[in-house]
Amino acid sequence: MLSNYTFVIVKSENWYAGFIKELPGAHSQGKTIEEVKKNLEEAIKMVVESNYRHSIKGYEKVVEEKVAVNV
Repeated sequence: MLSNYTFVIVKSENWYAGFIKELPGAHSQGKTIEEVKKNLEEAIKMVVESNYRHSIKGYEKVVEEKVAVNV
């Protein structure tokens, strides 16, 4: 699945910190902007997978359907 996300990266002294604007809980840090971007890509995958697993846990039937929303 291909989705678009917005990296927000700030510098604080010798480190960069970043988060994903559209995905609460996806954040990381690094010594370079490139490192933060790489780490944020991994954070997106982990948060999306974790959210999915926790949201369907305990249900006996799960129906999935793709939808496109123009915002």
